[in-house]
Amino acid sequence: MADLAGKVALITGGASGIGKATTTEFIRNGAKVVITDVQTDLGKATTSALGPAATFVTCDVTKESDVSSAVSHAASGGSTNTGGIANLDMAEFDRVMATNARSMVLSIKHAARVMVPRRSGSIVCTASVTGVLAGMAPLAYSVSKCAVLGIVRSACAELATHGVRVNCVSPFVIPTRLVMEGLAEIYRDVDEERLAGMARGIGELAGAECETVDIAKAVAYLASDDAKYVSGHNLVVDGGFTVFKRVNLPSLEEVV
Repeated sequence: MADLAGKVALITGGASGIGKATTTEFIRNGAKVVITDVQTDLGKATTSALGPAATFVTCDVTKESDVSSAVSHAASGGSTNTGGIANLDMAEFDRVMATNARSMVLSIKHAARVMVPRRSGSIVCTASVTGVLAGMAPLAYSVSKCAVLGIVRSACAELATHGVRVNCVSPFVIPTRLVMEGLAEIYRDVDEERLAGMARGIGELAGAECETVDIAKAVAYLASDDAKYVSGHNLVVDGGFTVFKRVNLPSLEEVV
């Protein structure tokens, strides 16, 4: 179990899905957490359910002023285009890049602002297996997550001399609300239970499936002192999915 006692964490998108699971895991391991999200009502409800170790700040991660305010609060203690590249909507591309990549730069910028003078700190960003292996998501989303990997490495190089670690976690497909909504747009006549089964069936590792708590524990590890010498790393939580591809040869029975 990661020991996060005495630490204060800022978790963006912490009102639901992986963010909420990560918040729960951090509190379970002794941290105080500042949740940020654009979903104000849901964020407040989540914070209330988690108890006094959690506080909430409304934050649009594409706005620098919101990110700066959220980081300052923490320091004081406290969807996609499926048309393909030939028909890519550049306005949508810019929106996705702002949400997934530019927001990471803003978050790291303001985290560094308070961590560098203290000469310590851990920043953990959310990347994705879609930034490791192409073809799993619409182009804009995949490109934005590829950018996150570069941002993390570049920030790691700059902040290492200040004692600040920067890492990221790349989650596998999990049937969160956003994933389910995306699948529902593609498979409009398929019921929710079957869609969830489709999401869970993508993986390669037999006998297990990726859950939000798996991602939360990975983030908690990188944030803890157990990972004190880990920086610039992309911790992929995908059951080996992005490591190999099966050769599509016919079986002997099919050939004979």
